[in-house]
Amino acid sequence: MQQLAGRSVLFTIPNVLTLLRICLIPVFILAFYTHSEWNKLAAATIFAIAGITDWIDGYLARKMDQTSKLGAFLDPVADKLMVSAALVLLVESHSSALLAIPAIVIISREITVSALREWMAELGKRASIAVSYIGKIKTAAQMVAITGLLANEPDLGNWLVWLAYLLLYIATVLTIWSMMMYLKSAWPDLKE
Repeated sequence: MQQLAGRSVLFTIPNVLTLLRICLIPVFILAFYTHSEWNKLAAATIFAIAGITDWIDGYLARKMDQTSKLGAFLDPVADKLMVSAALVLLVESHSSALLAIPAIVIISREITVSALREWMAELGKRASIAVSYIGKIKTAAQMVAITGLLANEPDLGNWLVWLAYLLLYIATVLTIWSMMMYLKSAWPDLKE
């Protein structure tokens, strides 16, 4: 953790951006439920801003050497909260198994991997299940898909909705794949 004049610096730019993402969740939900012609676009924009700040805070933390234990904890929490909130809202608005299935898989994977990371950390082996390149591609596909679904009415006649579904299913496959990679890394400890 970075130190400044003997005091720990918890509120670095990356940490503030992460906290901003968490604070955007109720704003995002309010925008989604607002009865106006711009609610879909507003919710999608807020979600996209959250996704962009996720990338920016990670970049700045590394570039400015402002990584912290608080940031390492809050960053994945902020991501999971925003994605889970968006998926729940989308499942409600789309009322379709086409969306419910990937939503359940993605949220279940996040819970499983979070529990696995916590357990591995207790064993002092958290680094053995660090975020993979597949996880980063999954996150990018997921963010674009969710943004696209939020921005559009649940109209299966719209090619943008189908493109968003395609990306969401790609993200779902990568979600399962990355979870299997994490479980494979942890398997020697799990089978004891």
